[in-house]
Amino acid sequence: MAGIPTPPPRPQRAKAPVTKPEPAGNDALLADNRKARFDFEILETFEAGMVLLGTEVKAIREGRVNLRDSYAVVEKGEVFALNIHISPYSHRGSADHEPMRKRKLLLHKQEIRKLIGRTVEKGLTLVPLKMYFKSGKVKMAVGLARGKKSHDKRETLKKREADRETRAAVKERQR
Repeated sequence: MAGIPTPPPRPQRAKAPVTKPEPAGNDALLADNRKARFDFEILETFEAGMVLLGTEVKAIREGRVNLRDSYAVVEKGEVFALNIHISPYSHRGSADHEPMRKRKLLLHKQEIRKLIGRTVEKGLTLVPLKMYFKSGKVKMAVGLARGKKSHDKRETLKKREADRETRAAVKERQR
């Protein structure tokens, strides 16, 4: 075999790093409480985890959650979300959950202490703003809010209408 020439080595291609595909719906918005931003002036927001049952998480993945008219309260040093409607999971079998049950929110102690002090103030409340997945876990954005007066709501509507007209005018000019 001494007389047979060996072919030159092939150039090595850089291999793409193998990444595990993320499950569908990861880091996605699940529910949004748009009415809260209209009815309340949001002063500060907090990110909270939630204590959920398995059928609740599956129903949330299906988009069966409604945050309208929901709110949060601080009781005995813990924060609970009330009036969040999570419809039953479609393939539940014998496992089931109560759609409107009280759900515990997971926050840091410092944040809970801050919320206790702020919610005692007149007119401040905790309002769930949106629910989303973050790293495969259900998270909720909770806002410390003050209710808007009717004239503030009218201002919001006027501003929204002016923005809409401005966008329409810019779109017309681009044509």
